[in-house]
Amino acid sequence: MAKKYRLGVVRKAVNVLVTAFLNRGVPIAGSTGWLLTTRGRKSGTDRTTPVNVIEVGGERWLVSPYGRVGWVYNLRADATARLRRGQTTETWEVEEVDAATAGPVLRAYVGKLPVTAPFFDAKASDPAEAFAGEADRHPVFRLARSRA
Repeated sequence: MAKKYRLGVVRKAVNVLVTAFLNRGVPIAGSTGWLLTTRGRKSGTDRTTPVNVIEVGGERWLVSPYGRVGWVYNLRADATARLRRGQTTETWEVEEVDAATAGPVLRAYVGKLPVTAPFFDAKASDPAEAFAGEADRHPVFRLARSRA
């Protein structure tokens, strides 16, 4: 049974540290970290959180390894993602993908960032189809079109 994500004190502290590093453009070892800014679906104010962006099949992807969290709902309401690391900012239109498309991306994500593995029922060695079965719990977004 996959572990449930809880934003506790330790995770909040880690997010503060990671955000500080990414604000300065300092990469985190073993990470593909960016700061994702979305428009709040209810408040309309900007919300920023650290995320990992991975490249699979020549495309870039946002994966929610911890499930349907705030930024997922925000992107569903407004499909514009601003990604920032240091002085580099990119604005993208995103599209949520279906389970069949998400499966190989989720598998690659767990392989690249094994710290997220406990939040999945599928194991890194499982086929992409096993991960496709979890796509409803781990939304995947294709970074579709840059708006420079």
